[in-house]
Amino acid sequence: MKKQQQPKTELRPIDAIIAEYDSFHQKPVNRVINYFCIPLLVFSIVGFVWSLPFPQLKFLGVYNSYLNWGSFLIAFSVYYYMRLSPVISYMVLLLLFALIYGVIQLQVLERAGGFVVPQICVFVFVMTIIVQFIGYQIEGKKPTFAEEFKFLLTGPLWLLGAILKRLGVKY
Repeated sequence: MKKQQQPKTELRPIDAIIAEYDSFHQKPVNRVINYFCIPLLVFSIVGFVWSLPFPQLKFLGVYNSYLNWGSFLIAFSVYYYMRLSPVISYMVLLLLFALIYGVIQLQVLERAGGFVVPQICVFVFVMTIIVQFIGYQIEGKKPTFAEEFKFLLTGPLWLLGAILKRLGVKY
């Protein structure tokens, strides 16, 4: 009599990445910290990169300000997320459009005499990193520098994956 073998359930790459990130965020306080810090971190990084000087390309005309280093960052990020989960990549793209709209509005305010966008983004970045380090202290488990750098791309996956799980959507 042959025994039926149980099918092996391999972890998808996205599940492995999210599980690794999740292992550093088990305590509820640390989770809440990351629910707020991840969007702020993404905003600060995208806003800073969006604000970096980019060569003016004459053929773009009035759309010249929309093609910049931030555009390339968005394209890279969406491609990376698309390879892991198309559903999450679509959500990331929509959220990035909303964040870029916010950055563009900050640039309009800057031209009217407001704060300089890169300075705002650096301030937000530093503050959120400090708060996240507090979260790691609470957690009692701190990632290495290499892991922390990798977590910049993993954090949005973790957050959107958690939202989709609550909504019952497969990603």
